[in-house]
Amino acid sequence: MMHRSTLSIAAVLLFAPALAFSLERVAPPEDAEVYFITPFDGETIEGSVTVRMGLRGMGVAPAGVDMDGTGHHHLLVNMPLEEVDLDATLPFSDQTRHFGGGQTEGILDLPEGTHTLQLLFMDYRHASFDPPVVSEQITITVR
Repeated sequence: MMHRSTLSIAAVLLFAPALAFSLERVAPPEDAEVYFITPFDGETIEGSVTVRMGLRGMGVAPAGVDMDGTGHHHLLVNMPLEEVDLDATLPFSDQTRHFGGGQTEGILDLPEGTHTLQLLFMDYRHASFDPPVVSEQITITVR
């Protein structure tokens, strides 16, 4: 049987992204790098967009799994990094996509037009590393 405090901690971790509260940020390994495998900057895509996320210098683990040197992917869609509060957990929205299951690939259904995409690799709590582990922002066109 789980102890009441264990259940409370689990509930906080599960719902932390929706609460968007401040957390102490930790440093990533010096060589940590996140990048797009696909799509390519400037690419025109017909239909759904397959996003493949690459990572060097760290490992991928699902949200809630606290292991040194790991985290999980987040995708900023049409949202500049400057608009993200890096001192708070990242809320769920259409502009902040979470891959908390440890996924390294996802499919997006975006409306026709030009879109910006940027990867943000975050820790088990959905909190940014300090400094943030972030990709270059790319621009794609969906037809």
